[in-house]
Amino acid sequence: MGFLRNAYEAIQAFVVAGGPVLLTIMILTFILWGLILERALYWTTAHPMVVSRAKRAWKARGDQTSWWGQAYRDRLISEAKQESERFNDVIKTLVAVTPLLGLLGTVTGMVYVFDIMAVTGSSNARLMAEGISRATLPTMAGLFTSVSGVMFTYWYDRFAQKATAKLSDELKIAG
Repeated sequence: MGFLRNAYEAIQAFVVAGGPVLLTIMILTFILWGLILERALYWTTAHPMVVSRAKRAWKARGDQTSWWGQAYRDRLISEAKQESERFNDVIKTLVAVTPLLGLLGTVTGMVYVFDIMAVTGSSNARLMAEGISRATLPTMAGLFTSVSGVMFTYWYDRFAQKATAKLSDELKIAG
């Protein structure tokens, strides 16, 4: 329990030092990584079931050559594609937004520094240190979150494209 209490206090001190923007970045980071982990679970467990369900539905279809059969094939491919691309746009948005929030943290931290300078009438380094940390910590956290999620946006887009193309090839018209 002492370890958890120390970890909680360290995180709390980090968030307080970074200001309210850092708390927002931290929440968005947890959401981003939750979605990244959900997609990883989808690709390792659920995607093969989605593909096999589409294949079974296509094989069970008696009429594959008519316009209705083609429309049904397109529907199966589209449903599998939608499932494979779920949350990709949300992940991309979070990757794009977090560095902007980091910049917002920089601006608010600098405003805090200038406010301290105006109130105290001096440029005391100790008084300005809190504002400097409010300026740098959100920038660092926003960039770290964004960079850590960029590779997953690329991977998951490529996985979806390849899986859709493969399913499209596998659902050939019998005849």
